[in-house]
Amino acid sequence: MKRAVVVFSGGQDSTTCLIQALKQYDEVHCVTFDYGQRHREEIEVAQQLALKLGVRAHKVLDVTLLNELAVSSLTRENIPVPAYDPAATGVPSTFVPGRNILFFTLASIYAYQVEAEAVISGVCETDFSGYPDCRDEFVKALNQAVTLGMARQLRFETPLMWLNKAETWALADYWQQLALVREETLTCYNGVKGDGCGTCAACNLRSNGLQQYQNHRTAIMQAMKDKTGLI
Repeated sequence: MKRAVVVFSGGQDSTTCLIQALKQYDEVHCVTFDYGQRHREEIEVAQQLALKLGVRAHKVLDVTLLNELAVSSLTRENIPVPAYDPAATGVPSTFVPGRNILFFTLASIYAYQVEAEAVISGVCETDFSGYPDCRDEFVKALNQAVTLGMARQLRFETPLMWLNKAETWALADYWQQLALVREETLTCYNGVKGDGCGTCAACNLRSNGLQQYQNHRTAIMQAMKDKTGLI
């Protein structure tokens, strides 16, 4: 039996990964992390989506210690979430230091427990917003370390790594879940479900990608298939 663990936030990217995993694995488990995030609505959204999609098991793990260590506009109420700025450079204030290191590691421990062969995450280098822990180089390095540390083969899968946001929309559409991803996920840094607040960087990336896909559906769908190997 093929088993996988999906790192699941209830956002566009992780939901798209979950939808695909449910098609490709016999048993899928989800892990959502409560790290004291500012937009805590995402935990409820993740629970609702996991239930709706028929996930075998969904765990919400308390890792609020991260909130004490990682200073970010997503973990501190006194640090404003920045509006989208196309001229911005460097690592944004929404970066939560160590978040993906912790998430991948804990998901790997859970995967060991349930005898899963893969940990799946929606991290993406193409649209990574300047987050260093979304890079392919990082994921591969941590995968090697975890495999060595557990003495068990475990594969980190990042289905969106080389897709842009328009192609991620195409992937959701490929699995016939475009409407669900658009209407029921929460990507917005200000905690607004669906199309979001419209002003933060996450909403800008998401809406621009959707518009591009809607305008060039056939070409983008083919580009996504070419990158992913889907027929």
